[in-house]
Amino acid sequence: MRGKRVTSLEVALKAGVSQSTVSRAFSGDERLSQSTRERVLEVARKLGYRPNAIARSLITQRTQIIGIVASYMTNPFFPLVLQAFTQTLHELGWRVLLFTAGTNEDVDDLLPEVLAYQVDGLIIVTATLSSRMAKEVRRRGIPVVLFNRYVPESGASAVSCDNLNGGRMVADLLLDAGHTRLAYIAGREDTSTNQDRRRGFLERLAERGIEHCQQEHGHFTYEGGFAAAMRLLESHNPPEALFCANDIAALGALDAARKLGVRVPQDLSVVGFDDIPMAAWSAYNLTTLRQPREQMIAASVRLLMERIENPGLPGVLEFIPGTLIERQTVRAHGR
Repeated sequence: MRGKRVTSLEVALKAGVSQSTVSRAFSGDERLSQSTRERVLEVARKLGYRPNAIARSLITQRTQIIGIVASYMTNPFFPLVLQAFTQTLHELGWRVLLFTAGTNEDVDDLLPEVLAYQVDGLIIVTATLSSRMAKEVRRRGIPVVLFNRYVPESGASAVSCDNLNGGRMVADLLLDAGHTRLAYIAGREDTSTNQDRRRGFLERLAERGIEHCQQEHGHFTYEGGFAAAMRLLESHNPPEALFCANDIAALGALDAARKLGVRVPQDLSVVGFDDIPMAAWSAYNLTTLRQPREQMIAASVRLLMERIENPGLPGVLEFIPGTLIERQTVRAHGR
């Protein structure tokens, strides 16, 4: 049988203060003296009182809940991101509601359910936001930050790795190693990450005199990367270097090369993007472009908190440079 819930009135009577003072003590009101706050919190602790979050939200018009919407959870990069987001927000006193979209589920279909929880802000991870839903979110006055994606003219703030320059860095690495037959294994066509990585890669190749680059779809998955690499490596003119849109596809490409007896890096160089933990495993030792995960998460939370406090702030885009991590899947320069 559930015990009787302790009320704020009981705490107020025991502490010799008003109910509003109890509320102010728990909300961190700076106008309250330190001694009064400590007395109220000590009485509350002894009585076993916990403030009613629903009642508080009716007064403050805030739920202290941040909604996080994510998809494509098969990529090991994103569980790490979600864990870090949750820990960071909890340390700041926010609760987190996590919603994940299935493989064939559109994020737009999921957002109405998220908004029904009256979240104070939204972080959308690994998913795009349509212009229609962006307008609906703005109409409701809910700040939103896109992580690792951006949607031009959506009005939503976004934080992303500098994927364009990352693609250029990979092109320079492979060209400096002496490669001339190159291929790009793409991710999802409708994502800014794939588009920018490919554009940076191809533009830099063209600037350095390489006009032709084979392309295959890898869909940001291990299976997609494996199948794409098999098609490329079994073609009549196989590439001698692969740039994969993310690490998990690159691991698939490496296993495809092993299956065909193609030596890495002697016969084939492979580069990924993300620097997931598996990339450093001795079975792969993948050369990759590391995303600045911690900086991206910190910037995303900062932008969201600023817009919760000041709803009129416009959306901004922040791009943070990545770092090239050279391991064992690219041959030595000039060889």
